[in-house]
Amino acid sequence: LAMAGMNIPSIFVYGGTIKPGKLGGCDLTVVSAFEAVGQITSGKIDEEQLTAIEKNACPGAGSCGGMFTANTMSTIAEAIGMILPRGASHPADYDADSDIHDDVKHQAHASVDALYNLTKLGIRPRDIMVRAAFENAVVTAYAMGGSTNLYLHILAIAREADVPFTIEDIQRIGEGVPLIANLQPHGAYAMVSLHNIGGVPVVMKALLEAGY
Repeated sequence: LAMAGMNIPSIFVYGGTIKPGKLGGCDLTVVSAFEAVGQITSGKIDEEQLTAIEKNACPGAGSCGGMFTANTMSTIAEAIGMILPRGASHPADYDADSDIHDDVKHQAHASVDALYNLTKLGIRPRDIMVRAAFENAVVTAYAMGGSTNLYLHILAIAREADVPFTIEDIQRIGEGVPLIANLQPHGAYAMVSLHNIGGVPVVMKALLEAGY
């Protein structure tokens, strides 16, 4: 919002997603803990299992691990072109006792270089955040099963960027997009799993090759 509104050379560096917790070979996120509370209430798990999930769900720092609001919006920012490739999916750290993840450091350094280049060339956010970029963002977010908060945020950013874009546009663009990412909350994996195979560019390449 700020970059679109101020329209001075800018780039976004994402702090990173939390690495998933592990229990019995399954990826755990903060939502796993929320769901476990419901499961113990309904008698599906016991107190010991609930405690184990709670102790393992959040092993370090970072945003929620699946395609919740933060990762949805980082994905959208990368698809629009305001985050460098693979910058929407990196983990924030290795574990609770580690320094920030090397991929975050690399993104930060590369982003500084890119920002110098944007400034030198006079490229501003609204030169990048054009209507086609918003359309790409909707397609990518839908393919990854993004949070419904994308409706609120995309419309707000488009308005700030002075790009005509409506809720009907989002619906029309998104309704024909297949869900291809097996990410939580609808799937099995956390965002770090996507990062490990190439991140958002892998999804965008598959969509591009399929005509989306």
